[in-house]
Amino acid sequence: MTSTHRCPAAHPDDPTPCSGPTVVTVLDSGNAAADGCEHHAARLLASLERGRVYALPDAPAGAAIRVFKDADDIPPFVWFEGAPRTQPNQRSRADNRRKGVTA
Repeated sequence: MTSTHRCPAAHPDDPTPCSGPTVVTVLDSGNAAADGCEHHAARLLASLERGRVYALPDAPAGAAIRVFKDADDIPPFVWFEGAPRTQPNQRSRADNRRKGVTA
């Protein structure tokens, strides 16, 4: 039997599998937290305003930095593939910088 367990950072509508073990904690602006693999943590962080990421104690070196950098290129709610990406709040932070849009 195949396990369908995914990390807590995986959004229920995101169909992608985890990329590995749970290695970071993502916090929103109200300090609500979700632990996650690097893949889902980056996707979650990209969808938050003023989110933060911290490595768990046993995380590989650089895990939080990789998540932070990956999130920069991911549009919010990337799993909604048909979503329009015309407004700044619908595009990745990196895309907004390329277009000269400031937050």
